[in-house]
Formats: sequence, structure tokens, C-alpha cells
Amino acid sequence: MAKEFGLSRTATRRPLEDRIYDRVVFVILTLIFIAVAYPLYFVIISSISDPVKVASGQVIFLPEGFTWDGYKKVFETKTVMRGFFNSLYYTILGVLINLAVTLPTAYALSRNDFFGRKGISIFYIITMFISGGLIPTYMVIRSLGMLDTVWSLVIPGALGVYNMMVARTFFKINIPGELLDAARIDGCGDTRFFFSIVLPMSSAIIAILILWCGVGHWNSYFSALLYISSRERQPLQMELRYILLQNTASGNNVQMSVEAFRERERLEALKELMKYSLIVIANIPVMVLYPFIQKHFVKGVTVGSLKG
Repeated sequence: MAKEFGLSRTATRRPLEDRIYDRVVFVILTLIFIAVAYPLYFVIISSISDPVKVASGQVIFLPEGFTWDGYKKVFETKTVMRGFFNSLYYTILGVLINLAVTLPTAYALSRNDFFGRKGISIFYIITMFISGGLIPTYMVIRSLGMLDTVWSLVIPGALGVYNMMVARTFFKINIPGELLDAARIDGCGDTRFFFSIVLPMSSAIIAILILWCGVGHWNSYFSALLYISSRERQPLQMELRYILLQNTASGNNVQMSVEAFRERERLEALKELMKYSLIVIANIPVMVLYPFIQKHFVKGVTVGSLKG
């Protein structure tokens, strides 16, 4: 190509400082990737390794003492599987509520003809920095009769102000006013315009909201710790917490026989395997969901984060 245009190879080479910059950036990004990816990789290989070898530091890059006992015990434990399906139910319901509240609010505030939109936007922004606090929130949940119900996990955070602002900016940039005017000429009202035109054109921001809200609901445990008292309604993260607490609890000092000591060691090793196995299982839904919406991620975040 260079010969066709009469250019020498030296003339087409990039400046030395640019090549040095590229290599430095590559090294930095590689180190960041290793720092982020290795802990997850370590958890995966530890979940199929002998817990004794994991505790002694023998498991570094490859699994040692390959075993599936941790996963077998997880799937045999009814409370763990019940927590998994509880988290799945809470996540799906929570995401649907988030979308049902966030998208109409964001679209309304993106319209220039919406009366009082600046004041309402300021009110929402204030709530990002000032809140009632933990105890008043608990008292409100209790007075509404939502303690120990699914609604205590999905209603309080139904509208995320940051998500709403990103969606509002997306609508403001991608839904021109001329499109609304043309739809009104054809007799289309605001409600039909929103469902028939706005939502089909907003697949990118919807995918981003599904990812953000879904990950938030799936990883949430503090709300369940405060509001859910029944064991059968606990999410998976709380079941993982129970296993971690049991695993770190100190034993008594009563003299044990050799058989009892070995049985206790076996149970402790099994709990350690279950801990790593549960962490892997808890991350599977997010890893499965992300590839399907990855193509919308960059567009949704970039367009929605611009100042509108």
C-alpha cells in the first residue's frame, strides 16, 4: 500500500512516542485485567480443588485434588436451591418494576413541554444526597406492612435516580421532537407514542437498565438482612452469608475423640468447598446475561451519559 502511493516504509511508521505510549497502555490494561480476572479464576479452581490444599496455598494456577463434592452438596442442600430461586424471582420482579417506573419518568422529564420538569428533576437529584436514614426507612416499611415480604426488597428502590437521569438523557438525544409532531398529525397520543415508538427505539438503554438493575437486585443482601426474617424467603446471598458465618464460627474446647475430630474436619472442608461453589453459582446468572446485552452496553452508556 505504501509503495502504491509512493511512500517509503519509514514515512508510514508511527512516531516513537506513540508506539511507547501504546505499549505502556497495553501493559497497564493487562495488569488491570489480571487483577480483576484472577480472583474469579481462583474461586473457580478452588471450588473444584481439595480444600486442604487450597488452605495450605498449593492451589495457585491449576486445581489440585479435583473434586465435585462442593457442587454436589450445594445442589443437595434445599435451603441453597430455595435461596437461588428466591433471588431469581426477586431479580426478575425487581427489574420489571424498575423499568415500569424509570422509563416513563425519564421520558416525561425529557420532554420540553412537560410543566415543572426542572423542579421535579431537582427534587429527584436532592434525594441522591439526602435520605431519611436507616431507622426511618425501616419504620416506613413496617408501617406499610411490607416486613418479611417480597415488596420490601423491590419497592423501596423502584426508582434509581442515576438510572433515571441516564435514561432521560438518552430519550432527549434520540427521540426528536419532530417525530412526536409527525405522530400527532397521524392522531397518535402520548401514551401510544411512548409504547409504539419510544420503547422500540430505546433497546440500548433498556438493555443497560436491565443489566444495572438486575445485578443490583441479584447481589443485594442488606435489605433482606433488615426486612426478611423467614428463612424460606431469604435470597441466595443470605444463604452464602450463613455458610460463611458457620465456617468462621469458633468451635468449643470440649475434648473430642479421633473419629469426632476427623468428622468435624471433613465437615469444615465440605463447608469450604461449598463456599467457593456458591460464589461461582451466584455469578453464573450475571455472566450468562451480559453477553446478550453487551452489544448495547457501549451505546447505551455513552449516549445516556452525555449532558442533556
